[in-house]
Amino acid sequence: MPERQRADARRNYARILAVAEEEVAAHGAGASLEQIARVAGVGSATVRRHFPTRRALVEAVSRERIDALVARAQELAGVGDSRKALLDWLSDVVAYCVSARGLAAALTYEGTEPESIHENSCTTALENAGKPLLHRAVRDGAVDAGVTVVDLITLAVGVVLATEHHADRGAAAERLFGLAVGGLSPRG
Repeated sequence: MPERQRADARRNYARILAVAEEEVAAHGAGASLEQIARVAGVGSATVRRHFPTRRALVEAVSRERIDALVARAQELAGVGDSRKALLDWLSDVVAYCVSARGLAAALTYEGTEPESIHENSCTTALENAGKPLLHRAVRDGAVDAGVTVVDLITLAVGVVLATEHHADRGAAAERLFGLAVGGLSPRG
């Protein structure tokens, strides 16, 4: 939010964001913009002025969690086994997405080509954070050179979206993610 905004606009933004965090936590990315406006005590036009799209609102709500994931990637960069570092970070991405309703939806890619990424600040931040981890794992021969960060984020988001209606979403997502990265071969 630009600091040049009037004080009342900054207050409205903060109030809308606080209400949106509660509504997205309760109802996911499909939280009603009209309900958010009503609870925040502003008109729906005010909500749309600050957040022109639902995605912009969900991204704003998710910003703190994304920043934590970026910090976690930086913490893991250059430490220990490169494959383990990458998988630990991706497991954290899955866990955050499970715990924060709407975050997985904020990270989905739009467009027909995997590389045609909708301008999405959350996804861009995660991609930039994950690149050094992936690069190191590829350099060490721990991950196939054809794997991209887009692939990995899409995988994590897909697992979360596929398990969002399970009774124990966290356990289901963790299990499916483990299968995806470990493969189907028996452990020897």
